[in-house]
Amino acid sequence: MRLNQLKDRPGASKAKMRVGRGVGSGKGKTAGRGVKGQKSRGGVSINGFEGGQMPIHMRMPKRGFNSMNRANLAWVNLGRIQKAIDAKKLDPKGEVTEAVLAGAGLVRRKNDGVRLLAQGALKTKVTFVVTGASAAAIEAVKKAGGAVNLLKPAAPAAD
Repeated sequence: MRLNQLKDRPGASKAKMRVGRGVGSGKGKTAGRGVKGQKSRGGVSINGFEGGQMPIHMRMPKRGFNSMNRANLAWVNLGRIQKAIDAKKLDPKGEVTEAVLAGAGLVRRKNDGVRLLAQGALKTKVTFVVTGASAAAIEAVKKAGGAVNLLKPAAPAAD
């Protein structure tokens, strides 16, 4: 068998419906667009247009506030850290920094820093150097005999 002899199995691909190719095709004449009107013609872009009435997304009230300068922290739970230690992906003897957590695959990218959260149990003595941690996470780490050193968060980049 050669490359030019390769074929899909029957039914593996379905041909696209060709519209506007005669009455016998089942999609001839108006090609499934109905009769007359803006949407029957080409070049139409009216998503969200409500005939001149104020659109619903503009009628709804705005809620809350999103700060432009908020820190985008990656987070990791203590239970996942304990699993990584048990699986020998993380060495608890040295300081566990944000780069170490990213290297072990516990956070995908550290963004503006890493925040420890307290879900799950930590049984190993570990020293963390991270940007943030919840009060419960700090308490759980201290209870296991470890420590949490908080870094000063980096200032957001000015545009």
